[in-house]
Amino acid sequence: MKIGILGAARIAPEAVIKPASRIAGVQITAVAARDGVRATEYAAKHGIPRTYDSYEALLADPGLDAIYNPLPNGLHGRWTIAALRAGKHVLCEKPYTANADEARAVDEVARETGLVAMEAVHYRYHPVASRMIEIVRTGELGPVRHVQAALAGPVMRFSDIRYDLSLAGGALMDPGCYAVHMVRSVTDAEPEVVAAEAKLHRPGLERAIRADLRFADGSTGQIISSLWSKDLIRLSVRVIGEHGELTVFNPLLPQKGHRLTVKRRGDRRRVEKLTKRPTYEFQLEAFAAAVRGEGPVLTDSADAVRTMSVIDDIYRAADLPLRQPAGTSRGVGK
Repeated sequence: MKIGILGAARIAPEAVIKPASRIAGVQITAVAARDGVRATEYAAKHGIPRTYDSYEALLADPGLDAIYNPLPNGLHGRWTIAALRAGKHVLCEKPYTANADEARAVDEVARETGLVAMEAVHYRYHPVASRMIEIVRTGELGPVRHVQAALAGPVMRFSDIRYDLSLAGGALMDPGCYAVHMVRSVTDAEPEVVAAEAKLHRPGLERAIRADLRFADGSTGQIISSLWSKDLIRLSVRVIGEHGELTVFNPLLPQKGHRLTVKRRGDRRRVEKLTKRPTYEFQLEAFAAAVRGEGPVLTDSADAVRTMSVIDDIYRAADLPLRQPAGTSRGVGK
């Protein structure tokens, strides 16, 4: 499988370039950037054979099977649709789109073309995520009463695109989308947003956000996400059940250290540690298998629609504008 990269992105080496070098049958063969010089320098640094000075030219390359889309959030939907229309499978960085309506538009094109469209929610493909979900869904903790996902990491460079509302930035759109997905995944249910509160970096753009959730069975949930707050680093999932509790340290990047702790009422505490193989390798393997028709897509367009719907509801509850695709005139509308 030959993959082209849209944009000379900082995340691409970790997300696809290094993993591809360790996975048989996968090659990164082209990169495009709006600045041709930058594309050439990036390709030379990472050993990529071909370069293009426009995204359209890369999508027209008949030698490419798939596209990795790590463009800014507000460009994800537009260029994922363009890649699908060009006959390419797509691995698109999270968040899949700027909002749920755009996610539905991408999902429609993915269904029409029959091509693989995967949101790069990389943690979901790691054994730590599988084990976390298994412990909850098999009933070891009993009926779930409360679930919390907290993801906070400092982004101190305020010129970073994650602080750019016009590019669909914000804390909820970066670590927050993982937190929403984790809560959805462990419960296997869609939450109702009860309330949300944000700390703003500038009008309409949150640097931190917290949302309280409720599920149809009466259980509750919470997501906490920040780019800059008193919680400088916080990486955890906590599930409280009727018979016990699960705490997962660093479910997002378990390759950098992780721990699953289970405490059932009346039992000794149990600690589990799994492989430190990178999440991104598992994700790229899953993407390649799906392209070959050999495996499911756990984070497909339909799943992304559900995640983006919760994100939109959190923004509404926090009285913040829904994010919009880059270049639209509704960037501050709700």
